[in-house]
Amino acid sequence: MIILLSCSFLIAACAMALWVSYECRNWLQQTIKTICSRSKSQLLTAKQFAQQLNTAASPDQIQSHWHLQQWWILIAGFFLFSSILLYAFTRPITASTIETDYLKQTDPQIYAMLDGQLLDIPPEVDDLLVQEAINDAMALETSDSIIKASQISPSFETNSSDENLFEHNHTDIALADRKWNKINPRYKQRLLMVFKIMREQHGYEMVLLEGYRSPERQNSLALNVNTTRARGYQSYHQFGLAADAAFKRNGKVVISERDPWAMRGYQLYGQVSESVGLTWGGRWTSIQDYGHTEYRMPGLKKTQEMAEQLTSEGQLQAGNFANTP
Repeated sequence: MIILLSCSFLIAACAMALWVSYECRNWLQQTIKTICSRSKSQLLTAKQFAQQLNTAASPDQIQSHWHLQQWWILIAGFFLFSSILLYAFTRPITASTIETDYLKQTDPQIYAMLDGQLLDIPPEVDDLLVQEAINDAMALETSDSIIKASQISPSFETNSSDENLFEHNHTDIALADRKWNKINPRYKQRLLMVFKIMREQHGYEMVLLEGYRSPERQNSLALNVNTTRARGYQSYHQFGLAADAAFKRNGKVVISERDPWAMRGYQLYGQVSESVGLTWGGRWTSIQDYGHTEYRMPGLKKTQEMAEQLTSEGQLQAGNFANTP
């Protein structure tokens, strides 16, 4: 407040001195006239130069005003160079740009395999198609179990509610997270490369059945030892480094390994996955999970903090841009 009052007093004192002093008023008037006259003269000169520049390119003045024509070249070059700089500093930063830089720093191997070109995620598979695939798989497994049982005992009667008839419990797939936003880019790009190879070289279209899996869901699945033996933060699913996949044939999702076409696809899927550095669940001896792959990141510490970090890195594409699933 004191500074404001002091400044106000100083301005008022200068204004009073200027008003009382004839010399100050006269000097100020002369200065303003000089500035105005110079500005008017400079403005007139600029106007004349602009007129000459405008008519310099006319056919009758090509020889006489050639030096002015060079200005047009300089002006065009200036605007061209400025537009390049403007684009370089203001070009939109896309999700692909961020993820490419991320992979270049954190995973040079997959960056080199992709040759700097990121693969796009496929559309999310419809829940109804997954449910139909579950029903088809359960029907195949029920039928196969009936045939095997009838070969042992002709009087065998089936109980459709008995889950022991099924080689795998598929009902949990309907509750899975089939979005890509929490899958870490290091694993996601490897998996997308596998999908691409399967489609282009083997004719199998792949779909994502489950990517990220919460620790709560993992603990729930672990209650059935025939499904998984890993609890929360023991599975690579919680770190965005694992996924379960299946196939799409004639517009329908195919899950069951009892389908010979699908089983052949799973074998090819395992071979292709291992060729890009992934671990395939079909190699396991305890529980064979043919649709499962995971990226065993070197030095990974399976903690909650690490899981949150890796899954947030996976949201580079989905979390910061409008194309979030």
